[in-house]
Amino acid sequence: MPPLFRPRHNTLAQISLFVVAAGAAGVPLGLMLYARTPYARGMQNPMEQPIQFDHRHHTRDEGIDCRYCHNTVDRSPAASVPQTQLCLNCHAQIWDKSPILEPVRESFFKNTPIKWNRVYQLPEFVYFNHSIHVNKGVGCVTCHGRVDQMPAVERATPLTMSWCLECHRRPEANIRPLEEITNMEWQPEGDPEEAGRAQAAKHNVQTRTSCTTCHR
Repeated sequence: MPPLFRPRHNTLAQISLFVVAAGAAGVPLGLMLYARTPYARGMQNPMEQPIQFDHRHHTRDEGIDCRYCHNTVDRSPAASVPQTQLCLNCHAQIWDKSPILEPVRESFFKNTPIKWNRVYQLPEFVYFNHSIHVNKGVGCVTCHGRVDQMPAVERATPLTMSWCLECHRRPEANIRPLEEITNMEWQPEGDPEEAGRAQAAKHNVQTRTSCTTCHR
C-alpha cells in the first residue's frame, strides 16, 4: 500500500503555514499602513458643499482676506463659517439673481443657517485653538494648504499627532510675520530657518510637546 503522504506534502504544509502566518501578520499591518495614507484620510478629495463656492475666485481673484468670512479665527478657538448675512453683504448687490445663490437667499428669508460640511474634523479628545496659532504667526496655508488654488476646499494636511508634534518641536519652521498670516504666497527673505527663529523670538513662541497641550 503506497504511503498516504508523500515528501512533497511536507513542503506544501510548510508553505501553507507560512502563508497563514504571513496573512495573520500582514493583514493588520497592511490595514495600519493604509490608515496612514492620504486615501484613507480623505485627503485631496474636494468636499462637496450645499452651495457652489469657489475659494479661488473669492481669495485670489477678489482678494478677500480669509478673516472676512472666518472672522473669529484670531480671537476664538474655532474658525467660524460665514453667516448668511455676511454672504449677502456682497451678494445682495452682486449676482443677486443667480440661481446658484438661491440657497443663500432661502436661508436668509427663512432665517435658517446654511449647513456647511466640515472639511477638517479633529477627535473630541484633541484640544485645538485657532487664535493662539494665528496670533503666534502660523499662516493659514501651513495647515490648510493653497486654498486660493482650490475650487472646492479639500484636506491638504493629515493633522495627525506626529504631524502636529513635528511643528510643535520646531515651530520656527512655520512662523511668519502676523501681517502675512493669510498670504498664501508669502516666502521669507534670506535664510528660512534664521527668519523663522527671528519671528519665533518676536512672537515669544515656545516649543509645546507636553501631553496636556492638546489633551486636556
